[in-house]
Amino acid sequence: MTSSDLYPVSRLAAVQEATAKAGLDALLLTPGPDLRYVSGYDAKPLERLTCLVVPASGEAYMMVPRLELPAAEASPASRLGLEFVAWDETDDPYAIAAARLGRPAKVGLADRMWAMSSLRFREALPGTEQVLAGSVLRELRMRKSPAEVAALRQAGEAIDGVHRQVPGLLRAGRTEREVARDIAEAILASGHATVDFVIVASGPNGSSPHHDVSDRVIQAGEPVVVDIGGALHNGYCSDSTRTYSVGEPPAEFAAYYEVLRQAQDAACRAVRPGVSCESIDAAARDVIAAAGYGDYFVHRTGHGIGIETHEEPYIVAGNGEPMEPGFAFSVEPGIYLPGRHGARIEDIVVCTDGGYERLNDTPRELVVV
Repeated sequence: MTSSDLYPVSRLAAVQEATAKAGLDALLLTPGPDLRYVSGYDAKPLERLTCLVVPASGEAYMMVPRLELPAAEASPASRLGLEFVAWDETDDPYAIAAARLGRPAKVGLADRMWAMSSLRFREALPGTEQVLAGSVLRELRMRKSPAEVAALRQAGEAIDGVHRQVPGLLRAGRTEREVARDIAEAILASGHATVDFVIVASGPNGSSPHHDVSDRVIQAGEPVVVDIGGALHNGYCSDSTRTYSVGEPPAEFAAYYEVLRQAQDAACRAVRPGVSCESIDAAARDVIAAAGYGDYFVHRTGHGIGIETHEEPYIVAGNGEPMEPGFAFSVEPGIYLPGRHGARIEDIVVCTDGGYERLNDTPRELVVV
C-alpha cells in the first residue's frame, strides 16, 4: 500500500462530483480527517488557516500559511495538481479565500473545523449557508476501497500483536496505570504512529465502558477489560477490546462472559450486503437480552472506522442504512454490572461481497492469566 493507493488522485474528482450533486458550491476542508481523506495531507491544526477549497466546478486549491508551504508540497496533496496559495503573516486568508470563491450560496465545512475558523468564514462570506462537509463525504468515506481495507487489516494485525503481549503484563499487584504504560509502548513498537487510547479497567472499573486508567491495584480473581487502539503512519486506525481475568474469575462473571461471546459472534455472522446496521445491533442485543442482561448492555454495538476511530456507519438501533461491501466497523457488545465488573469483546469487521471478514484474530474466549 502506497499513499497513491490510499489517497488516489481520482478521489478529488469524485468529491467535486459529490459536492455538485449535493447542491453545494464548495467544500472548505481544514486540518483533520476530511482534509486528509481528500488530499492525503495530514496538516497541523494551527491558528493559522490551512484550507483545501474544493469548488463544485473549477480548480481546487489549498490555502496554506507560507511557513507550512514546504510541508504541504511534500505531502501526497502535491500529486493532485493543486495550486498552493501561500499567505503571509499580515494577510487575511479568509478574505483571500472569499474573494476567490465569489458569492457562494452554500458551502460545506469540514466536520472537525474549529469554531474559530467557521465564524471567520461566516464573516468573510456573509449570506452564505454553511453545512457540514460530512453530508457530502460520508457516502465516499463509508465505502472503503481495497487499499483502505488492506490498511485496516494491517492495523488489526498490529494491534492483535499487542493483545498477545497483554497476558504477560497483567498480574495482581500492578496498577492499571503501570499496565497501560507498557501497553502504550507496545502499541508504538508494533508500528503504530500514535497511541489513541488505552483502557485498562480492572474489577469494578470494568463496569464503566469508557473507564481510562487509574492507580487502582489489580487484585487476584478480577476481570480486566483492555480496549486499545492507535493509528498507523498511513493514517488508518486500529481498535480492539479483549477481556482478561487475573486468576479464576467469579462464577457469575464467567457465565455472562459466555453470553457475551455468543452475542458478539451472532452480530458478526449477521453481517452481509443488504442487511441494515440496526439489524446487526439487534443480533447482539437479542442474545444478551434473552439471557437477562439486556439492561447491562448500555451502548451501541459498533462504529465505523478508517482514518478516524469513530466514523460512519454506526451500528445502532434506528440506523436503517443497508450494509455494502467495503463498510468497515467495530462489533463490540458489552455487559456491565455496576460496581462489580464488566466485559467487552471487540473486533473490526468488513462487509464483503459474500458476508464478512474479521480483521482481528486474537482469542475471544476469556483469557485467564
